[in-house]
Amino acid sequence: MLQPKATSADDKQFEYLKALHVQWENIETDELPVMWASNYDLAKYSVKQGDLLVCEGGEVGRAGILKENLENVIIQNSLHRVRSKDNCNAFLMYILINAASRNWFEIICNKATIAHFTNDKFSAFRIPLPPLAEQKDIAAFLDRETAKIDGLIAKKEQLIALLAEQRTALISRAVTKGLDASVEMKPSGVTWLGDVPAHWEVWKLAHLTTRIGSGKTPTGGAEVYQTEGVLFLRSQNVYDEGLHLNDVAYIDEKTDKEMSWSRTKPNDILLNITGASLGRTCLVPRDIKRANVNQHVCVIRLKENDFSKFVAHYLKSKQAKSFYDLAQTGSAREGLNFEQIGAFPIPLPPLAEQKEIAAFLDRETAKIDALSTKITTAIDHLKEYRTALISAAVTGKIDVREAV
Repeated sequence: MLQPKATSADDKQFEYLKALHVQWENIETDELPVMWASNYDLAKYSVKQGDLLVCEGGEVGRAGILKENLENVIIQNSLHRVRSKDNCNAFLMYILINAASRNWFEIICNKATIAHFTNDKFSAFRIPLPPLAEQKDIAAFLDRETAKIDGLIAKKEQLIALLAEQRTALISRAVTKGLDASVEMKPSGVTWLGDVPAHWEVWKLAHLTTRIGSGKTPTGGAEVYQTEGVLFLRSQNVYDEGLHLNDVAYIDEKTDKEMSWSRTKPNDILLNITGASLGRTCLVPRDIKRANVNQHVCVIRLKENDFSKFVAHYLKSKQAKSFYDLAQTGSAREGLNFEQIGAFPIPLPPLAEQKEIAAFLDRETAKIDALSTKITTAIDHLKEYRTALISAAVTGKIDVREAV
């Protein structure tokens, strides 16, 4: 349908929508791409306010309603456009949301290769269809009730973001100023670090370490991952509040031996050095005796094991995050290299004070993390309730006609 260049003198450039613009319940319309197409294409594939757009590929079945009228905009052939005469598009959208929550698309589409929700599959999609007036009542009820739920979720997500800011600020203050507000300060010699307590020393990280290095992806890539065996830690496992092992990979003993140089030890510091998660960092817990990392995770091993907790906290600070950004300025922003990490300045108090600061931060960040976890659980429950409410309404389990 759409051409990368004009094929006739009558062709024009039109903005177009593709699958990534279609989100559940909404269509994103900012900064649309353009392609060459004909007036025939415009007449056949244009969109208007109220159209239901459904993804054929990608996250198959994902559906949203266009909430504004767009002039001279076309859909790509990866989308279905539903413009119903007698039925309610909003009701059908909620039907599709319910189908996705029940994994219907995974069943009907071939997920072994590339899933496609083709015209034939869409046309054969059987749905419970109440009278039009009731469809509209159900859609109106769900619009109102899901908006309330979404508002609650948004407020809780804002609270989690505020707690994350509070956590970072708490760490940043403690690891650069100490716990005694009356202590004498001195210039650190590092512009972005500012003043530090006068009795602290500023070291380059390389001078404190016996190892700064990462691993690699084993030969064979994801195909060699196991469901049990030796832990294989990737960037998606490394978070500032600790390791997340719900999506962890494993490798077998043979692969572990081949990658023995990439093994971690308890109290090693892990630092993500590439991608969107760059700068996330945590300690390897004492109960993880053996694990490996891939090339996106740097292992920092200190000469003095007792320094690990303080340094690990420092690497989470606002000052550390500033360093990560500065280290990438002017580059392709592909990530941090080992030389840059080794040059990272660390303000270091005496060991006894390090331990005091680390214990304070362990205790206070644990409180914040527990509250964040509680709020995240509440969000999960709200999302589950939202899904259940949609399912009950579109399948007639609840009568919403008097509730509208």
